[in-house]
Amino acid sequence: MKKIYIGMSADLLHPGHLNIIEEARKLGGEVIIGLLTDKAIASYKRLPYMSFEQRKIVIENVKGVSKVIAQETLDYVPNLRKIKPDYVLHGDDWKEGVQAKTRQRVIDVMSEWGGKVVDIPYTQGISSTQLNNVLREIGTTPQIRCERLRRLLSSKDIVRICEAHNGLSGLIVENTSVMQNNKKYEFDGIWISSLTQSAAKAKPDTGYLDTTSRLEMINDILDVTTKSIIYDGDNGGPEEHFIFTIKSLERLGVSAIIIEDKTGLKRNSLFGTEVSQTQEDKDIFAKKIKAGKQAQVSKHFMIIARIESLILKKGMDDALLRAKTYLEAGADGIMIHSCSDSFNEIQEFALHYNKFENKKPLIVVPSSYSQVSEEELIKNGISMVIYANHLLRAAYPAMVKTAQSILKNHRCKEASDEYCMKIKDIITLIPGAK
Repeated sequence: MKKIYIGMSADLLHPGHLNIIEEARKLGGEVIIGLLTDKAIASYKRLPYMSFEQRKIVIENVKGVSKVIAQETLDYVPNLRKIKPDYVLHGDDWKEGVQAKTRQRVIDVMSEWGGKVVDIPYTQGISSTQLNNVLREIGTTPQIRCERLRRLLSSKDIVRICEAHNGLSGLIVENTSVMQNNKKYEFDGIWISSLTQSAAKAKPDTGYLDTTSRLEMINDILDVTTKSIIYDGDNGGPEEHFIFTIKSLERLGVSAIIIEDKTGLKRNSLFGTEVSQTQEDKDIFAKKIKAGKQAQVSKHFMIIARIESLILKKGMDDALLRAKTYLEAGADGIMIHSCSDSFNEIQEFALHYNKFENKKPLIVVPSSYSQVSEEELIKNGISMVIYANHLLRAAYPAMVKTAQSILKNHRCKEASDEYCMKIKDIITLIPGAK
């Protein structure tokens, strides 16, 4: 029996996919679908809406499909060499653009045993990109949003999170992307920072804003975004309050809360030992983590423990001991913080941490050691990077320059020309405004 191989993502199944499968059936033989894993898809574009298991169930029930196997990478070659199919089918859109090299590699390897590549004419009027845009306009559900972060962590070399402090900055994180080397880069989620939320209201970052006020601000971001949200929970507050905060965040669809092991009046960590800051007893903090894990309803929600030992000059041994204690208490990840302008102490912590048997995702916030690249973070076993305050920090000087220009020139033309986007652009940026 002939073997026909089709590689596909099948996240948003549409008539174009069904047409290729139908053409494969006409060749007569076993139609094998190489279903790209979440990790394979996330290596070059957004994480699929459906998990691999969900997509597999869908494709297995499509008429004409004989077998579904995992394709672990974008590269077809490993699967092709195992199966040695007689034909590989794909839409003819892969003749150009980012997939052209993949196509040629498939042609080359198929020639080794006389196999043939068949290009199926592209189905006009429908595409996964179009469907994706429609789905983003529709929005998401709390459950889907909450689940997404764990899937990202298991699928990507590094998860990229950026701060947003209102709906408009949330839109920026949601929609901003760049293309480099035929690969799309974008943010995977949104960081709800207590610092930037406080600063946006011109209030000190001392825990002044209560949880209810902060959750109201999150709703503005939820209304216009679909990406995972991580909440900066400061020290979590009293254990009794922490439990209710988790329940509120879960209802909203927030994916995770990060709490720091400090006690007393909130002081921003980047002050280090310049101001009085007290670290919580590790066992008391571990008890809070346990209580939070017991209180959550969804298995997907994450409680991440933030360790302040390096900030407070308590040493590497203390930081590592606390990491072990918090992981044993049920923490779903560890955020190691530092106010050093060097990556060295974070790198040392990561070296030891990655030897733990009970290891969970390691998260960093490179605000002070900003020179470190994501490639370096990946090499050191770091799973998530949070750009924790950059949008607000960028907005303030831009607004000051605009205000100064208006005062200096006694009109707004110079400010409009040099610093401002067009009024039409800002209006059409807002969903439903056009």
